[in-house]
Amino acid sequence: MKALHCTHCGAAELEPGFVEDSGEGSRGYARWIQGALELGVFGGARRLGRPRRQIDAYRCVSCGHLELFAHHPV
Repeated sequence: MKALHCTHCGAAELEPGFVEDSGEGSRGYARWIQGALELGVFGGARRLGRPRRQIDAYRCVSCGHLELFAHHPV
């Protein structure tokens, strides 16, 4: 992977972190799910059988912009 940089201001220093999900039944971190959002019968997102990936988040120390990547399958 290429060296990370901020796509907003161009700074080279990004600090790693994660996007928290504190909703009911959550595992504590957010995931990216392939495909357009479809709602199920009870109003929740339909996820069954869709590939999922961990979201890696990086924050620019200069301007605060977040960069999100979804590389690793969950």
